[in-house]
Amino acid sequence: MTGVTLYGTQWCPFCRRAEQLLKGKGVIDLKKIAVDLDPGQREIMISRTGRRSVPQIFIGEVHVGGYDDLAALDRAGQLDALLQVAGANV
Repeated sequence: MTGVTLYGTQWCPFCRRAEQLLKGKGVIDLKKIAVDLDPGQREIMISRTGRRSVPQIFIGEVHVGGYDDLAALDRAGQLDALLQVAGANV
């Protein structure tokens, strides 16, 4: 199982919304990385994504982007399939 990685901060409302959406989709393997608590992880996030904003979400090894990108995938009916391929939901 590859799971989902969410780079975020403790106080980010979009991070919480992304987490709620993913949990609503049955994601059980969500790895949350708080970049506000670990500057080294922020640097890793930036090097992996080229972006500084949070959240930054990976499903398996696929970089989805932020919350708006995640929600757009869901509205387009593509999120469930991506989660299933990554083995990230039940």
